Amino acid sequence: MMRRLAAAIAVAALSLVGTAHAEDASNDARVAAFAKLPYWPGYWVSEQFDGTTITGVAPPRDPSLPPLQRLNGNDAPWNEEGKRRQAEDAKTRGRRGALGWGYPMMMDAATPFQVMITPEETLIVNAYGETRHIYTDGRDFPAPEDMWPTVWGTSIGHWEGDTLVVDTIGVQSPVVYFHSALTLSDDAKYHETLEMVGDKLRMTMTIEDPTTLTEPWHRTINYVRETSFDRMIQMDFSNDRTDYSDGVGTIEPPKD
Repeated sequence: MMRRLAAAIAVAALSLVGTAHAEDASNDARVAAFAKLPYWPGYWVSEQFDGTTITGVAPPRDPSLPPLQRLNGNDAPWNEEGKRRQAEDAKTRGRRGALGWGYPMMMDAATPFQVMITPEETLIVNAYGETRHIYTDGRDFPAPEDMWPTVWGTSIGHWEGDTLVVDTIGVQSPVVYFHSALTLSDDAKYHETLEMVGDKLRMTMTIEDPTTLTEPWHRTINYVRETSFDRMIQMDFSNDRTDYSDGVGTIEPPKD
């Protein structure tokens, strides 16, 4: 009996040693995976909005500089359905508040964001608590029956060197969430790359949506570090005091 007990204890001890070795190997592999990833510290804001104040209005851009590309859709190749949606949205665009930025508008906003990179996923988080989860653990998109449009869609990515390549689908028409956003359909597909170019973070995006666009639409947006941020302050849109009643964006005074 004592021999059997001693043998059982020895087997258990060996099992624990084996588990510990497996965990050590797993941790070592994860540390090695981290070491291969880029590091994009700081708070990033679209170059268009560099220097924006509490008014939400960016300072005038030097007219001698080339215009920056935007995600507002003003020059998108809209088809007839896209134009119809744009015209319909214009009727209420200046008279309703926003629920947030949503995707893809949070990638071209006056609200700074952080990029947190792990081997399994990259998270993009802005000051309104909006978070994109870009999964890089090798998974595929869910089955069609498990997909439905959401504000930020579903993003699957992979690394090509120091460049993050992302495909996003299942995005709820952005204008539902954010006034003046793109009037794309829920079936739009978004293809992105994110990489450091000099001291700027650069995103290239191609949007495909046969429902509203005549052809794929390509955008390139650079982000600069917002140096006035020393920490991420989480807010929500319940404090939105933007007023467009006179045709000019102003800030309403606090209500009693």
